[in-house]
Amino acid sequence: MSTLRPTDNRRKRFKARAVEEMRRFAVLFLYLWVLFGLFALHERIILRQRGIGFSSQGFALFNALVLAKVMLVAEDLNLGRWLSKRPLIYPILHDSLLFTVLFIGFHIAEKVILGLFKGQTLSASLPAIGGGGLSGLLCVAVIWFFALIPFFAFTNLSRELGAGRLRMMLFGTDLDTQDKRERRA
Repeated sequence: MSTLRPTDNRRKRFKARAVEEMRRFAVLFLYLWVLFGLFALHERIILRQRGIGFSSQGFALFNALVLAKVMLVAEDLNLGRWLSKRPLIYPILHDSLLFTVLFIGFHIAEKVILGLFKGQTLSASLPAIGGGGLSGLLCVAVIWFFALIPFFAFTNLSRELGAGRLRMMLFGTDLDTQDKRERRA
């Protein structure tokens, strides 16, 4: 019979929570990095067709790192909790819309801060999203909205089915083995 002191118990809970947060961050980062990487690749193809050399994969990596952390914080705020009793399509679409607005707002803020830091005026610092104008902004917003739906569908389905159940269904992970590993940690 082992006797755990309260500090040992707290350390174990803290460690388990830290591991879970790192796992969530890694999943968010990888998903966003793939999306940003695909957008950068698309941009490169279009610019190459016009004879302009451009590569922004480094921006894809950096933006994925930053926005994954922003996304973790925003998820922890649980802004869609009022939709928890509604059919799953509501929180999925809500989260996709919310994070689309958050990402675009964060991108604008980032460009404005960088522009002001470089001595540009506020209006000169505003990015031309999607080529500029309202139509460009709406195009980017629609693309982001639909690109985020699979992520939030997976997240919400996983939460509703229970810890690890969807992962087991998709990837064949044995829940008993996973539970044993978690208990040892």
